[in-house]
Amino acid sequence: MKKLENKVAVITGGNSGIGLATAQLFARQGARVVITGRNQQTLDSAISQIGFDAIGVASNTADLTQIDQLYQQVYQTFGKIDILAINAGVYVTGPLSDYTEAMFDQTSDINFKGVFFSVQKALPYLNDGASIVLTGSTVSDKGLPTIAAYAATKAAVRSLARSFSAELLERKIRVNVLSPGPVDTPVFERSGASQEEIAGAKAYMAQATPVKRMGTTEEMAQAFLYLASDDSKFMVGGELLLDGGLRTL
Repeated sequence: MKKLENKVAVITGGNSGIGLATAQLFARQGARVVITGRNQQTLDSAISQIGFDAIGVASNTADLTQIDQLYQQVYQTFGKIDILAINAGVYVTGPLSDYTEAMFDQTSDINFKGVFFSVQKALPYLNDGASIVLTGSTVSDKGLPTIAAYAATKAAVRSLARSFSAELLERKIRVNVLSPGPVDTPVFERSGASQEEIAGAKAYMAQATPVKRMGTTEEMAQAFLYLASDDSKFMVGGELLLDGGLRTL
């Protein structure tokens, strides 16, 4: 039996990487899938890969008006939402001494403010008993150079899951966090780095991880499925850490 049969699932940032792999798995598990992204071309490509009559909505998580429009369109197309995966995020790094206000605003507007209001504005459109999954990161509990703003936003996401869960208990809406470690995704190719630099970065991340490899988008998708389905119905305000032992070993 399919675990998400006839469930309506919205996945922000579902046009590539972890989000796309999750959308593909959700669709195979019976969900009616809606993905978002800021680039229409990548959205169209993702929809063709997902199949199962999934739809894509161009939407910027940092724009509250676009968040409203997203949920209105989902409701008009599929009705109320059963699964909300807030996966859209940016990874903007740089030394503390060089980090600009624009870099900080971009990071916090999408990774923190965008998460907060993506959940808040979904509330009228969520079924009672819905599952909300927020994408965190293993670095939310680590001190590493050049990622201060990014790590802080992911620590904020972990905090939001606790507070949201407490506030939504009466509606039996669960909010949990999936915190990946290094994962091999297309974000490396979009960084503007050379192929040699990308290969070096991946090799460094793999070596720094106790299991000596990066995670895969398919592994992260399986974790999203667990958190989205009734398999995790006793998990509320929790964190599922998939980082190859990076945080704890």
